[in-house]
Amino acid sequence: IVRLAHRWQWVFDGIASPRAVAVLGDLLYVLRPGDRRQGQLDLCEMRRVLVVRLDEIGDVVMTTPFLRELRRNLPQAWITLIVNPGVHNLVELCPYVDEVLTYDWNGNRLLRPVRWHFRAMRLARRHLWHRHFDLAILPRWDFDRYHAIHLMYLSGSRWRVGYSESVNAFKEQANRGFDRFLTHSLQDNTLKHEVEHNLDVIRYLGGKVENDRLELWVGGEDEAFAEGVLRNHKINSRDLLVGFGPGAGAPKRQWPVDLYVRLGLWLENQYRVRLVIIGGPEEKPLGNELERKLGSSVLNAVGKTTLRQAAALLKRTSLYVGSDAGPMHIAAAVGVPVVELSCHPKSGSPHSANSPVRFGPLGKINRVVQPEVAAPDCSEECVADSPHCILGITLEEVKQEVAETMRVRGSVERYARGGDGMRPPL
Repeated sequence: IVRLAHRWQWVFDGIASPRAVAVLGDLLYVLRPGDRRQGQLDLCEMRRVLVVRLDEIGDVVMTTPFLRELRRNLPQAWITLIVNPGVHNLVELCPYVDEVLTYDWNGNRLLRPVRWHFRAMRLARRHLWHRHFDLAILPRWDFDRYHAIHLMYLSGSRWRVGYSESVNAFKEQANRGFDRFLTHSLQDNTLKHEVEHNLDVIRYLGGKVENDRLELWVGGEDEAFAEGVLRNHKINSRDLLVGFGPGAGAPKRQWPVDLYVRLGLWLENQYRVRLVIIGGPEEKPLGNELERKLGSSVLNAVGKTTLRQAAALLKRTSLYVGSDAGPMHIAAAVGVPVVELSCHPKSGSPHSANSPVRFGPLGKINRVVQPEVAAPDCSEECVADSPHCILGITLEEVKQEVAETMRVRGSVERYARGGDGMRPPL
């Protein structure tokens, strides 16, 4: 059906009803016989490659090593990347892809299936079919909450590679039947960091991986923005900057604001730092509260930057302290030492979606502070709808980890400069 649709695109143009599109999509997804071409793929023969990554900020940041290593193995291939609109700014300047497209999977709950089908087929017809992709990749190990596999299927790609629905129990239940949309499925259920899961797709395809380093790409206008903001707040090159990221996608991941205030006051007194608060528009109340309680010396950038502008600001900090959220991964990607405040208890399951084993910040100096045990009513992971297990992290624990990180960072910077100055260069 997909191949016929390539030739008869006018059929889709003539369909006026989104509900009719949804019915046709169901036929494509459910009734089509399994297309499972087995056998080893030769990555070197792939000339047109599609990568679908519809996740949020942190997951996309952790995909940057995959994109770099994919390009290293396919220097001449055309690579198209599809992301959700919210992270387009983050990957817009990625030098490893030829094209970045967006697909918005969000929508009204009642009409969401209709919107999924209509948008997916519209994107495929307008932007994917004419590419005649050899290979489509979904580098997501966990369950596909965004139905990215349907978009990959509708691309018409000859080969479709991703992790099997059976790699974990929850995915097997939530994505039952998704394996039929793949021509090759990875069966690896080994516990490892998500960056490694991504890179294992390249290894599965016969490619070589040389480096797992995160990276991000900012433009000259982003650097100029950061310099201008610092200048407007009278922050110069001799000031020691520390970034705070108090927000998170889920309330249970947020350490109390009052503890951030006390940590900020301690940092100001102990190290004479200037604080930079980073976050998205929905976290503006947190940024305003921190600014009000810590004083005018704070640079409150919450909700006032693009993702690349936030990265440019974080590049100029010497330390980042924050929740398990997108800005934490951005800080790690631009080389800033991170102290993550995780809601996941040390006694919990390392397989959890909140586990630092899977989603912790990558880097040699980075540290993770966790509660020792789960709070009452939680065991394998924190299941609360508000700050709960994370309340087991004390201010003194965080101070200790921050002080040790600052000590190690200072030693590394002094060694790199061959001097004894305390302030690392921006």
